[in-house]
Amino acid sequence: MPIPHRPPTIESPSFLARFPFLPQGDKWLKELLSDNNINLDSLIEGEWVEPIRIRGMQRMLESIKLDEGVDSTTRQDIHEPYGQMVEGLGFYYAMIVVCASFDERLVKRWVEGEASRADKILGELTDSETFDTVARTYLSDIRIKTQEASSGSIHASRPSKIIFEIPMVDFIEISPRITGHYWNLVNRPTRDGWVTISEASGENSQQRLARLIKERIREVLVDRCKHNMNNMDDEFAAKFADPVGKMVAELQLQKSQEIEITAVHQGDWPPCMTSAITDLSQGENVNHAGRRFLANMSRALALSIDQAQSFFVNAPDYNEETTRYQLGHLYEGEYTPEKCQTLKMAARCPVDQGLVTDRLCQFEWLTHPLKYVRAKQRRRSREENYATAEGDQTPSIASQTNSEDNNS
Repeated sequence: MPIPHRPPTIESPSFLARFPFLPQGDKWLKELLSDNNINLDSLIEGEWVEPIRIRGMQRMLESIKLDEGVDSTTRQDIHEPYGQMVEGLGFYYAMIVVCASFDERLVKRWVEGEASRADKILGELTDSETFDTVARTYLSDIRIKTQEASSGSIHASRPSKIIFEIPMVDFIEISPRITGHYWNLVNRPTRDGWVTISEASGENSQQRLARLIKERIREVLVDRCKHNMNNMDDEFAAKFADPVGKMVAELQLQKSQEIEITAVHQGDWPPCMTSAITDLSQGENVNHAGRRFLANMSRALALSIDQAQSFFVNAPDYNEETTRYQLGHLYEGEYTPEKCQTLKMAARCPVDQGLVTDRLCQFEWLTHPLKYVRAKQRRRSREENYATAEGDQTPSIASQTNSEDNNS
């Protein structure tokens, strides 16, 4: 891993308060505890430490509710000692609570929130020296070149643009975790072992590089949490039972709401899809063909990658980053979901296996799961139209099915 063995020295407390996750901040956080006479008991129960706990809970809640966005602004004046203490130890408190939960879902969600916050801050930074320091903390090297901006007039001024370049070894290690054609090495300008991080997708070079750095921050924080949990005994973790319980409950609530979103018109989904989702949710191992089909089907039904990923979280071999990468690859490829015959050969058709009964699947014209969805949608549309028409009664399922047989 080409992370610098000796990251840049940071002396400014306000700098560390803004980026408390930096490895250079470890010593500073310990000094904050010592200088303010804060021990474990006072951190948990001390009245005057309440603002620290509140800030820590805010950071955790923002991470859990990540879809609502993270706040890149600090809540305190980080140029004053009190604000530095609240921001720094607020992060420290949040990390301890998350680790004390021993809940991998909560850890990953918190890490994602912190990494996203860093991405947003770095992308918005106007202080080039600050950006350079953070970048050199997580990358083996960076260099900057200026590029003259294009102009429609020969008389108009052409302000130069900053373009970042990073070593190829860093790009090769980090970029596979990010989806999108931009992040494929073959699509990036390279020269003498350096990769140009050019602007794209409405983002400038700095914002693109911030996206790469986000992945490194995520990686370092995950390792840090694993280290903390390996060195945390049950007695220590039990002291944080109250905030842990609140955060786990909030995470479960958030997850249930996400599941409700994906369940819209779930009755239209074919049994091969619902079977794969059920098996995964129960921790059963679904074969490669079944997983690929579920991903392709999710894309075809316009489900987001986040929604598709939620189907896999209970898989016995689930890895968030790997799943995200594989889903991104399939979504970008826009592959057509596998047809019924292919699913039968792969043992992923529950009707063919006799596990479920579905009359719609028995028709000869039903040769693809998407035909099942369209038939269900037509049926639902007719039922809704009949329900709103005066004097009309909803036709029987049998008559609807026969009609679908004739029209499909």
